[in-house]
Amino acid sequence: MTFRPHLFARLLFFYALLVILASAAAKPKLVLAIVVDQFRYDYLLRFRDQYNAGLSRLLREGAVFTDAHYIHAATVTAVGHSTFLTGATPSVSGIIANEWYDRDAGATVTSVSDRGVKLIGGIGAATGASPQRLLVGTVGDELKMRNGSDSKVFSISLKDRSAVLPGGHMADGAFWFDPDSNHWVTSTYYMSSLPAWVQAINDGHPMQRYLGAKWFPLGANAESAMPLCSMVAGTEVRFCALEATPWANELIEELAEHALIGEHLGQHSGTDILTVSFSANDYVGHGVGPDDPAVRDISIRTDRLFGKLFDAAERAAGAGNTLVVMTADHGVAPVPEVNQARKMPGGRLSDPLFVQTINEALRQKFGPGDWLMRGPAFMAYLNLKLIQEKGLDRTAVERAAAEAASAIPHIARVYTRTQLLNGNVQQDPISRAISLGYYGPRSADLIVLPEPYYLYATNDATTHGTPYDYDNHVPVIFMGPGVKAGTYRDRIAVNDIAPTLAEILGVEHPAGAMGNVLREMLE
Repeated sequence: MTFRPHLFARLLFFYALLVILASAAAKPKLVLAIVVDQFRYDYLLRFRDQYNAGLSRLLREGAVFTDAHYIHAATVTAVGHSTFLTGATPSVSGIIANEWYDRDAGATVTSVSDRGVKLIGGIGAATGASPQRLLVGTVGDELKMRNGSDSKVFSISLKDRSAVLPGGHMADGAFWFDPDSNHWVTSTYYMSSLPAWVQAINDGHPMQRYLGAKWFPLGANAESAMPLCSMVAGTEVRFCALEATPWANELIEELAEHALIGEHLGQHSGTDILTVSFSANDYVGHGVGPDDPAVRDISIRTDRLFGKLFDAAERAAGAGNTLVVMTADHGVAPVPEVNQARKMPGGRLSDPLFVQTINEALRQKFGPGDWLMRGPAFMAYLNLKLIQEKGLDRTAVERAAAEAASAIPHIARVYTRTQLLNGNVQQDPISRAISLGYYGPRSADLIVLPEPYYLYATNDATTHGTPYDYDNHVPVIFMGPGVKAGTYRDRIAVNDIAPTLAEILGVEHPAGAMGNVLREMLE
């Protein structure tokens, strides 16, 4: 057979062209990026036989990562949502907590508070929210820098931080629920007035449809079963605020469907992104803990809402054109009293006792004064003005405070600012998580970690925020074009989501991303 170089070159050309076309075809028209607030990985397993809609579809058709974890502390809403599409840890993103003490302002600030913008859609001229405290960009930002107006990025949640942070700096809009007005709102950072489709929902007063409603478990007979809670206070049943009911998630899903239609998502020349964070699971979980029947019920209802949202996304973008990525922002600890009843460790710690213990120790060593500023016990800020007035060495005061805190029962570890900035901590996963959660200009002088299953006393049944597995082990699932369905058991980080999405979309990885591309699941 005669070798024909020109024919061989042609074949190579057409092969390369096919590869390029296949790659282009694999790019989704729409990315549906979903976070369920406070959804432990084990909820996928415990309630699997009850899932028959969206979660079931993800588990059947998606790339399911069974060993996905957050690599930072603290595992709280703002940090998880900022990590989701930036891939950054707090040490880089600057989002260290839901809120923290700002030394320059002399006050506590939230992760998205911004006195320079106003609320749109609420009552009066209230202060709005923006991503100005987020120091890095998101996948959406990279997409917007590449495609401009050819790609749209919108973000929705009940909580402002859960809408603002995943959307990034260049989002076309972020919307959250304002309990003062019972309206969906945004801020002047994004726009000067609400889009017509959001205003139409507000004009319909969606909250009113739930007044007087009672939340019965799915399949329960309303005549014989006790409601899980009621929107009306009564002696026979626990009262729930709207946020702590499945109806709040229904409102979120409804708004997401309207966003798909109102903003023509999935129909632009570039890929669009819609991030949706379901917040009600968190409010319910805080109130009752992970072992309560209400958590089972809202998880099953979340599965059904996922199914509705997936169908709406496919109607908007066309069948096979939507890439779904789903995770959670954190897990949650068991209720201490529940743990104690089953002979497991656990208990509650006292914030006032912690503050009193530290203050007394520092007064004995360095003299009178209020040595701690405002803030939670696990993030203790020292009074730098007092330290300066007394001519003391800040590191010495930190060390004395840490010694006092370490002596409190059920405190596992105490880290000082100087230790963390100098990298002078023991090398193990817990210390690494604390270090990755520390950003010097914002973080506290002491980071205090309780023993597993011990919580600082709160008004809630339970909480989260530690680097322990019950707080950091969450689902990560991809489903859609270019994704190989299956179960993947290697340990990964939630930080891997952002660079993987960037790889699929053909854009630069976000600047702060610390994760790896999950190549094993890519077609």
